[in-house]
Amino acid sequence: MTKWTLPKDNFNPVSKPLHYNTGEIECIDYIRQVLGVEGFIAYCHGNMIKYQHRHRYKQNPVEDMDKADWYMQRMREAMKEVHK
Repeated sequence: MTKWTLPKDNFNPVSKPLHYNTGEIECIDYIRQVLGVEGFIAYCHGNMIKYQHRHRYKQNPVEDMDKADWYMQRMREAMKEVHK
């Protein structure tokens, strides 16, 4: 199995975590492919709730709120496909 990695300058802990970007397809794209659009909306919603909840317990709460926002944006984009 070939291991693909992103150059370190493409790393972003919110939108492009290095550990989710190895292989031929980014993890979030694979999840959407497997779950379909409705399942992906629910997945994003759950992750948004998770990051909003646990931000207060982290050393970098702003990063978790940025992650919550990132998932909300992905959720909104997918919802626009369903509710045109």
